[in-house]
Amino acid sequence: MAVDKLVKMSLLAEKKHQETLLFVLQSMKELELENIHDVAKNKEWLEVYFPQNKEQPEKADNHWYDLLSRVQGVCHFLSEQTGKNKKLLRKNVSLLELVDSYDETELKQALEKVECLQKQWTSNEKERADWENKIAWATNWQNVDINSNEDTKWTTTNMARVVNTNWEKLVSFMESQAIFYEISQVTKQETFFSVLFKRSDQSKLLTELANNGSVIEKNPYDQSPKSLLENADKKMREFSDTQQALHKEIQFWKQKLAFFQWSEEIVLAKINQVEAKQKLVCSNHLVIIRGWISGTEIADIQIELAKYLAKEELYFSFESPSEEEIASKVVPVRLKNSQWISPFESLTAMYALPKYDEIDPTPWMAPFYFLFFGMMVADVGYGCLLFIGSSLALYKMHFPENTVRFLKLFQLLSISVIFWGLIYGSAFGAQLPFQLLSPTEDFLTIFMLSLIFGGIQLFTGLFLAAKEHIRKKDYLAAISDGFSWQGLLLGLLLWAGGAFMFPSLLLKETGLILTVLSALLILLVPTIQAKSKVGGFFSGLYDLYGITNYIGDFVSYSRLMALGISGGRIAMAFNMLVGTLPIPIRFSLGIVLIVVLQALNLFLSALSAYVHAARLQFVEFFGKFYEGGGRAFHTFKPEEKYVTIDNKNGGKKHD
Repeated sequence: MAVDKLVKMSLLAEKKHQETLLFVLQSMKELELENIHDVAKNKEWLEVYFPQNKEQPEKADNHWYDLLSRVQGVCHFLSEQTGKNKKLLRKNVSLLELVDSYDETELKQALEKVECLQKQWTSNEKERADWENKIAWATNWQNVDINSNEDTKWTTTNMARVVNTNWEKLVSFMESQAIFYEISQVTKQETFFSVLFKRSDQSKLLTELANNGSVIEKNPYDQSPKSLLENADKKMREFSDTQQALHKEIQFWKQKLAFFQWSEEIVLAKINQVEAKQKLVCSNHLVIIRGWISGTEIADIQIELAKYLAKEELYFSFESPSEEEIASKVVPVRLKNSQWISPFESLTAMYALPKYDEIDPTPWMAPFYFLFFGMMVADVGYGCLLFIGSSLALYKMHFPENTVRFLKLFQLLSISVIFWGLIYGSAFGAQLPFQLLSPTEDFLTIFMLSLIFGGIQLFTGLFLAAKEHIRKKDYLAAISDGFSWQGLLLGLLLWAGGAFMFPSLLLKETGLILTVLSALLILLVPTIQAKSKVGGFFSGLYDLYGITNYIGDFVSYSRLMALGISGGRIAMAFNMLVGTLPIPIRFSLGIVLIVVLQALNLFLSALSAYVHAARLQFVEFFGKFYEGGGRAFHTFKPEEKYVTIDNKNGGKKHD
């Protein structure tokens, strides 16, 4: 239960086996490929043995990228037609199953047909939108049957609009000038009208109309508004008929959306292989593959490759990471924990992965997070819902690996919620017949219990700090950063217990002596370590001032009590609210209301517990011993956008 120990694997084979090697390694999902060309120390042997590979290989053919763009475009088009982004039902398959199902000729033929439909659909929609714009414009002057772009020799017709507040003023002007006008449409804001006057007066009258607030409308079309509307009815029927015909064809291809999504998965896997080739070294006859792999997976890779290639066709070498590679973070970090602890790895990654030579905090953090989460939700009913929901999702559906880990986390946490719900005697806010601790009556006990749990975690963090320093053979730092602080805190607790809780002179004096000795160690160790003794003394004095931070740390754990009680009180308040409704409403609308309110409280309680339990780990716990900053292990694997590749089955098909 720690950071997985990796080795660098170098694999040499004939170039003709390159595709097979990449296929097997990709299907196993256990290797992080190294870009051989980017590693400085590889330059020397590359120049000697592979002079033709001095430069990074050129980017591969765009064939797969172009095909991916087409497939994704078709998937998006068909998904839009379904009204939602419908995806292939996720399932576990082997990479061999994926590749065997791929027929590029069939795919391209299907793509051409759907792309043709897409062009026709888009064109029809564009023309429809254009005509809808024409209709919207022409409706404003629907009774105008003269095209203003084709005036007579003596007269001119113009269309105009004016805001309603200026209409009366404009009418007075037009009547005074004997201008013929006709109202076409009146809206809440504007009046649309047409005017007719002599061509010789056009320039002057247009200026006057503008001065009186009107806006002259230029006809953007070659028809009068009236004739445009008459033609629009026929056009819209044509668009509707075309859309219905296209829709029938699209319905057929909608049923094959899974085929295109499956094809996209295959193309993505091929692109990953294409990009992987850029990291390899190739000559006319040889190929070299290098990457990081778990030491426990070496035998598995050799066995799997032996199914495809003879032993004498492959040359392996393995080397442990150097101190330089570890210090420069060249070595990736891969966590390795039991099935009960691994779901909590996502929380560690949320903060920061450990460095390769650093402790993995996940096994130490997991029990505390498990305990704290349950204590902050603490309801049997909510715990059962979390357990049933996460279990059904895990066993009845297939999800990506990260989602599965998240569901397993909540499946485990639900057990803690049920446990604390039994202790508090709460189920959906209702009190159970048995109750070990009452949130209302045992308030102080729960508060003290929260502080005790916090103290245990803080002491664990200080122990781990000392342990890490001892591992690095920095014994003085182990005393100053770990053991001395444990002694100081323990001494203060003993002194406080002997002075206030359990009056005892022996307990009080023992605590005082332990406190003083620990404080002296915190002061003296930095003084001994520092070149400047005065500077070291003041550094130790500043460290000793950090005791105030521990007071804040202890108080932070009171949220275990606060959130656990508040969630139960809110659920109880919801029950009381629905209980006040009249009986007919209570057993009709009230049932819906209580379900919605309880679901809301469950969501808020779980969210608060998830966030605040994580904060206690990241701030109060990790801050005592953990630094982080490792580089994540990036596995060479298929994209797994729609399916999960079964790496346990290798290249073999399922029975």
